[in-house]
Amino acid sequence: MFNKVLIANRGEIAVRIIRTLRELGIASVAVYSDADTGSRHVREADEAFRIGPPPAAHSYLNIDAIVAAATAAEADAVHPGYGFLAENARFARACADAGLVFIGPPPEAIEAMGDKIAAKATVAGAGVPVVPGTGRPDMSDEDLIKEIAISNDLVVPFLIKPSAGGGGKGMRLVRSPDELPAALAAARREARAAFGDDTLLIERYITRPRHIEIQVLADAHGSVIHLGERECSLQRRHQKIIEESPSPLLDAARREAMGQAAVEAARSVAYTGAGTVEFIVPGDDPDQFYFMEMNTRLQVEHPVTELVYGLDLVEWQLRVAAGERLGSRPAMRGHAIEARVYAEDPARGFLPTGGTVLALREPTGPGIRVDSGLAEGVSVTSAYDPMLAKVIAWGPDRPVALRRLDAALAGTAILGVSTNIAFLRDLLRDPGVQAGHLDTGLVERQVPSADESHIPDDVVAAASLSELLSSEHSGTTGDPWDVADGWRIGERAWTRFRFKVAGAAAEARLRGLASSGAEAAVGGNPPVLVQAEFDNADLLITYAGRVIRFAHAKDDGTVWLARDGYAWALTEAAASPTRPGRAANADTTVRSPMPGTIIAVHVSAGEQVSAGQPLLVVEAMKMEHTVTAPLDGTVSTLTARAGQQVGIDEALALIERQELIRHA
Repeated sequence: MFNKVLIANRGEIAVRIIRTLRELGIASVAVYSDADTGSRHVREADEAFRIGPPPAAHSYLNIDAIVAAATAAEADAVHPGYGFLAENARFARACADAGLVFIGPPPEAIEAMGDKIAAKATVAGAGVPVVPGTGRPDMSDEDLIKEIAISNDLVVPFLIKPSAGGGGKGMRLVRSPDELPAALAAARREARAAFGDDTLLIERYITRPRHIEIQVLADAHGSVIHLGERECSLQRRHQKIIEESPSPLLDAARREAMGQAAVEAARSVAYTGAGTVEFIVPGDDPDQFYFMEMNTRLQVEHPVTELVYGLDLVEWQLRVAAGERLGSRPAMRGHAIEARVYAEDPARGFLPTGGTVLALREPTGPGIRVDSGLAEGVSVTSAYDPMLAKVIAWGPDRPVALRRLDAALAGTAILGVSTNIAFLRDLLRDPGVQAGHLDTGLVERQVPSADESHIPDDVVAAASLSELLSSEHSGTTGDPWDVADGWRIGERAWTRFRFKVAGAAAEARLRGLASSGAEAAVGGNPPVLVQAEFDNADLLITYAGRVIRFAHAKDDGTVWLARDGYAWALTEAAASPTRPGRAANADTTVRSPMPGTIIAVHVSAGEQVSAGQPLLVVEAMKMEHTVTAPLDGTVSTLTARAGQQVGIDEALALIERQELIRHA
């Protein structure tokens, strides 16, 4: 076994690998970019090495810097985690050349399966069914368009996929031939940025598909086993949100048929280590399955397999890399479900968010596991993938696992960064999810984003009480006249608190002392009795006879509150009188939908544009978003430029309305 292992990754997977290394008595070495100086994986490793500035190309994708760090640390081996260089054959060879064991498959297997075009040909030769499609490394956009025109197997809708990489990056669903040129251009650009390879393929789009993958393990002595399946059909933007094992769809016979196909796929490239063979199952013909790709690495969702089979896949990666033989396949036990917590805003189409973690609550309890890279004070930037943590629940059966996961999410709070936790709870309650009737389009088709225009009265009251309570505490050591308790000779006056949250306005009126009892009137509702206290980092309020606990934090004029998996950021807002005649300009400012980098600007100042016309492209966390014109008009102001770092809702351009131009 190894004495010291360098982890060529960051975030929750680095922390998770460190945990296994510690249990095995193996020293851990972390690497970090300047953006991750204070990150949890850096704090928890035995030692850590800086490898460059925040852009991944200059740090986590910098092979020379990572190998140099491993050599300087006198590490025996390198674990690539997932993402970044995990499926990079050149990195595996560079490790070997430096005398380091690469904890993964041979470079030849990575190359064979890392290229989706070559992988399909290889596994088809081994008798594994594949999805009909087209694509070769030398094909241009024009070549692909011509191939589509003469193909009998490909009719709309079809799916554009990068030949390299995974995780939904660069994938585009095309429903009309007219969409194809723009979709190909965007897919190539995103694939080139994410994987350094813009080769594309096009496949038949399977109607209402289920995404089912098989975990395989192979040693260097010829043994290959499978560890059942994971159902990964709950996705948005082709990225998984919730995964479970076993699948509600498969019986024992179908599980074994898909498992054996996965074993043959692994054997076809002389695979070693842990890997995942991904299949797609047509919704209208669940007895059929087709090979999609093989991920030559550990998968994000590996914990559900670990909980069901009672083993540690990272430990077995290490044992196989050290030359040990696999034993027999353990028996399945119970059911496990995982939910991915992302820094994203479901109400804005799952666009990435960011910020600093001000307060953190992670759940515990029977059957609950959390894999997380979070800690209070950690900065979540737009430079990397938006996944922050995974909450996993095991139960003796699926209903118990579902209930435990929902309760665990209710007990999770991340303040300072907007996340999808509330959305995950809503998704778990969906009747289709509860019944196990899943497909990859269910999320967009059936589950609405939360209505953020309505803020619960107790939340507005809690934010107001937080402000009042803070002033009371400062008044005990400062000037009591600073306390906003409405004190007057005679009856107390009302103090008004105004907030903005998710673009909506909210206000409450308070009079009295929060600590000893006050009245609160939220919006136009009649007053109720309230009281509040800080309980360590939490805010405990009594509202109309109901005691409610909130996770609580405050930063730069914003009160962050969370309970039951839901979170709110309420920003103090001064009263702003309405000015007549200005409503016409209210929607003419073009703003960034997310924090990120502008990678393309398609218009110039003074140019006439039409509603819906692409203006610029913002990239964040490996995802592109095209910003379009909100109305017909002329670009009167343009501050956006390629390469510019922008914040969420930052003004990028101003469109002057056509009617205003005509009447000028």
